[in-house]
Amino acid sequence: MYQKTALDNGLRIITETLPQTRSICLNFFIGAGGRYENLTESGLSHFIEHLCFKGTKQYATTKEISETIESVGGLINGATDREMTIYWTKVAQPHFGVSMELIVDILRNSRFDERDVEKERNVIIEEINTALDSPHERVAMLIDEVMWPNQPVGMDVAGTKETVGSINRQHIIDYFDTQYVPSNTVISIAGNIEHEQAVSMLNNALHDWTDGTPKPWIKADDRQDKPRFSIEKRGTEQSHICLSVRGYSSTHRDRYILDMINVILGKGMSSRLFMNIREKLSVAYDVHSYATHFIDSGALTVYAGVDPKRTAIAIDALLKELATFKNEPVPAAELTKAKELSKGRLLIRMEDTSNISMWLGGQDLLKNYILTVDDVISIIDGITADDIQRIAQDIFVPEKLNASIVGPVDNHKQIEDMLNI
Repeated sequence: MYQKTALDNGLRIITETLPQTRSICLNFFIGAGGRYENLTESGLSHFIEHLCFKGTKQYATTKEISETIESVGGLINGATDREMTIYWTKVAQPHFGVSMELIVDILRNSRFDERDVEKERNVIIEEINTALDSPHERVAMLIDEVMWPNQPVGMDVAGTKETVGSINRQHIIDYFDTQYVPSNTVISIAGNIEHEQAVSMLNNALHDWTDGTPKPWIKADDRQDKPRFSIEKRGTEQSHICLSVRGYSSTHRDRYILDMINVILGKGMSSRLFMNIREKLSVAYDVHSYATHFIDSGALTVYAGVDPKRTAIAIDALLKELATFKNEPVPAAELTKAKELSKGRLLIRMEDTSNISMWLGGQDLLKNYILTVDDVISIIDGITADDIQRIAQDIFVPEKLNASIVGPVDNHKQIEDMLNI
């Protein structure tokens, strides 16, 4: 059971007390990410997340920041996504005060020194280069660009070398001052601490944090009336393939039905993709699917890495797997197995304080409400084969199909002609 308190400045604090644990995980969720950036400033949120670990008024260097946590056996890190930026620590219960004070200092007093900006710019460009050099990562970036062309939701969170190269210190300060405000922040804590104690400590540290008016996220343009396709030709040993259809937002009433299709299709070693594409056809080693849910959009994506000579065979097989959901009801035994897999994996995740904290804070920031684990389990239990077939018939349609390939592919026209479900 979680508890929630809002401070006078709009800051939301959520806790789940777990007295049986010996640690506490503290997360700060900020409404900052790729979807809050114009195309010309893509990567700005991610740049700031890096810089927040470079030095504050109290902790002069990255080393001092990391040593403060590691000297008590704790963990600290940050992450930037399209819809939020997260700063988190996990420490043994007696050291919660140290971790809280450190993250508060990072978010209130980071220096954004000009020398650090220039040094970290180079680091981020190398991070971008690493992703571009990986065909597995590049094909996932490319499918997003195909799905959402020329808009923030389709851009990589790290930005491009050009946009990162153009960001200056004033851009950073202006964006930070706009987005990093109490009403745009949720603090989520899971572990061995009482709600009242956590609220008291955070209120003492953050009651004077002045609120502001953050800019909103930029809406997705989901308009599409024909298949889209992009190839990036490279001399790799495999063709890396992504097929994607438009899905549902994180608040859509059918999102969990789509998630169930994803489980049946490509989650685990007993999924249809694993059994049919890998085990029966033997055309791929890595083949899987994943569902993406944004505030106002979403997707279901299939990935496979295959011998370039068997690219067309693999695409045909993947499309047939999607079409099966439209044409044939999922057998009862298969649906039961998928439900139990979904529920079991969820319950196992919720044994970790980090995952509990993420579950609570992420929902509250993006949705302004929280579904409990029991709520979601009840939704999963209620999904029927008819529900799955209804959703499949809605999303698996040729005009909403998107494809990206990275590899030594020459038969563009043949593949483009295949993009039909």
